[in-house]
Amino acid sequence: MLRVAIIGNGNISYAHVRGYLDLGDRCKITHLVDIVPSKSEAQKQMFDLDCQVHDDHRAILDADDVDLVSVCTPPYVHAEIAINFLKAGKHVICEKPMAPSLAECDAMIAAASESGKILSPVAQNRFLEPIMNLKRTLDSGLIGKLVHAQIDSHWWRGHPYYDLWWRGTWQTEGGGCTLNHAVHHIDMLGWMMGRPDAVSAMLANTNHDNSEVEDLSVAVMRYPGGALAQVTSSVVHHGEHQQVIFQGEHARVSAPWSIDASVTAPNGFPIPNEELKNKLQTQYDGFEKLKFFGHTGQIENVVSAIENGIENGSRPLVTPADGRLTIELITAIYKAGTEHREIRLPLTADDPFYTVDGIMKSVPHFYEKTASVQAQEGEITIGGKYW
Repeated sequence: MLRVAIIGNGNISYAHVRGYLDLGDRCKITHLVDIVPSKSEAQKQMFDLDCQVHDDHRAILDADDVDLVSVCTPPYVHAEIAINFLKAGKHVICEKPMAPSLAECDAMIAAASESGKILSPVAQNRFLEPIMNLKRTLDSGLIGKLVHAQIDSHWWRGHPYYDLWWRGTWQTEGGGCTLNHAVHHIDMLGWMMGRPDAVSAMLANTNHDNSEVEDLSVAVMRYPGGALAQVTSSVVHHGEHQQVIFQGEHARVSAPWSIDASVTAPNGFPIPNEELKNKLQTQYDGFEKLKFFGHTGQIENVVSAIENGIENGSRPLVTPADGRLTIELITAIYKAGTEHREIRLPLTADDPFYTVDGIMKSVPHFYEKTASVQAQEGEITIGGKYW
């Protein structure tokens, strides 16, 4: 049985608690930590947990009853907390985004390498069947080489959203919708298409005058071989409709799942390719079903990697390198949108946008934050509606 500590007991941590509980006797939550202890106490009571409560993660760095840690804090302390636990010999699952800067990502990766422990950045949407099956479809090669991707990370957040104390500033949130909402979809893009050669982008704050950060960005990425991807990151789109679409030389596939395929008429106009569409659908219907989904799916994947032994080469699906690539793409969007020019990749350690300090000195402050509340009532939405 793996003993688990959850650091940060706000909204997203509830998905982690449920994930560990879903695994039954494979895990036991032994510690909850939050700078506001009442949040930990409320969570302990809600789930009837037999655990200890603390207000500082450093209190349990040397605890004998912690094997695995979930970091569910605001982004600006992800690196510090993850590194501290890795150096203390604990495995770490770190909520999205992995960190606000590439420098912090590299420090986390170094700590994981030196400790020999697992570090897995959260990318829970990979563990949804429409996304997993889309990846499997692309890997099959049936749609041919990729020529275009359309990533629509469309969310809606009202004006009070940025009143929460850590949201809406570059210092504590690390960025706006590109970093904290589209991170899921940019992870999918990196997972399925890899690193582009160049990025162009525009940033805006169109509807949240209580926030320094962007509420809308539009980016175009160019890949080796000429393929393009367009990425829209938004918290001003009504309805929260998210989708990822890939156009191949032979067919189009997407999540939510949809297929189209064409062959050419003598004059170049399209004729539906029903044979390929049927082949793609049959393949899709035959993919192995997932046993666990979302956060539970990723948690189970990490727990299995630990149980199977990293000394035996067992690794989780989402690696530190995956988390870093996502942050590199987001950083390139911020750099391109700030400097109003095409940015070439990879970004190097001498780039001003490599560090938090360099980003802070460069990015626009669209507005100044005008309110700061410690907590907000009400349910949250975490997307992932791809059916």
